[in-house]
Parts: sequence; C-alpha cells; structure tokens
Amino acid sequence: MPMPPDTLKRPSTAVQAIDLLREHSLATLAQQELERRIVSGEMAAGAKLNEVDVATALGMSRGPVREAFRALSQAGLVRVEKNRGVFVRQILLEEADEYYEVRAALEGLIGRLAARRIAIDEIEQLRAVVRRMHQVQKSRRAEEYFALNVEFHDGLARAARNNALLANYRGVVNQLDLYRRATIARSAENIPLSTQEHEAIVEAVAARNEQRAETLLVEHVLVSRQRLHVALGAGVAN
Repeated sequence: MPMPPDTLKRPSTAVQAIDLLREHSLATLAQQELERRIVSGEMAAGAKLNEVDVATALGMSRGPVREAFRALSQAGLVRVEKNRGVFVRQILLEEADEYYEVRAALEGLIGRLAARRIAIDEIEQLRAVVRRMHQVQKSRRAEEYFALNVEFHDGLARAARNNALLANYRGVVNQLDLYRRATIARSAENIPLSTQEHEAIVEAVAARNEQRAETLLVEHVLVSRQRLHVALGAGVAN
C-alpha cells in the first residue's frame, strides 16, 4: 500500500530524533570550544560575541551557537544583555575575592581527599608537572606556566575522586581564570615561589598527610589572591 503524500513530506520520528541529537551535540561542541577560548584568553573579558560570526567560525548553524550561549550564561562565563547582545563576562575584583574564598574551601577539601585517595601514577604525573614548572620558571614564560598551573590543580581535583566536588571546583576556577592569568602575567617574579608551593603540596599528598595537604592548598589559594591584588595595585580584602 502506497504511503499518503503528506507522510512522505513529514520527517519521521527517527529523523527528528537524529536531528535533535545532532543539534545537541553541536551545541555541546560549540560550548566547549567557546569556553576554551574564553578561559585561555583568546576571547577577552568584555568582548562582544556575534552569533553569526561565531557560527561561521565554528562551521555550524546559529541554533547550536545560541544554545551554547545560554549554557555559557548559566555557567557565568558570558552575560546576555537584552537588545545589546552577548558579552564575555567581566568579573569585578570584589567578585573575584568572593570566588577565591570559595575556591580556598574547595581546594582544602580536594587536598584532604586527594591525600586519602590518589593513586601512585597520579602522584608521579603531578611531580612531572612540577618538574616542568621548574623548567619554565627560568624563562618566566607566563602563558606556559599558567597552563601548567591549570593542569596541576585539575589533576589534583580529579585525584580527590568526587565528581560533585570536581564540577563545583571547575565552575569556580572558570570564573577566576582571567584574573589568575593576569596575576601570573603581571608578577612573573613570583613563579619560583609558586613552583615551591606546588612542590610542597604534591609531597604532602604523596605522604598521605591530609591535614598538611589541606592547609597548604588553602594557603596557596589565599596567597594567590594576595598576589592578584598586588598585581592590580589594589588592597587585599579581609
């Protein structure tokens, strides 16, 4: 029996499902790529993001990009202004201070759990990162050091074996990354001190000393906040 003409024109449920899945996958890819560019500094704080231009650059339609903008807005990486557009979010110094306080608490917990749960190969990976930090500190290459810093702390967070903690940690860090980049770039003379702090942290974790790992990580974050204020010529909030 031949199919009715209107049935031939109407996409099947399977085709609709595939199209929906494809749009969702593209939106996820767009979100991940835009997040990478924002966090890396390729897209500067305050920059306006044009939906058409972004879609063209990523080789996709505007729909997935629009969805990516919504997700990035919920993550706090962009702000959507009615009748004006989408902008890479700029965080005020006062907001950064608040995020640093939250990050200090999260890092402390990460240190305690990582000291309890980290695997031997993960310890060696962190030590390898620290060795690369020692190499970079001689040339004071801020961008390269920033990447190693991110790799170290994310590896430590994964070693804590707590997905909820990892997700919250990454969310806070994404908010701070532009400020953290500025801290390292403007105060490259602190790179050797920062490397020493990372070395002490990994050895405390390797020794399974939960209290020391927690204390060192909290202090490391608060010192980083202090360096930010010094780099920007501002006083440190209490």
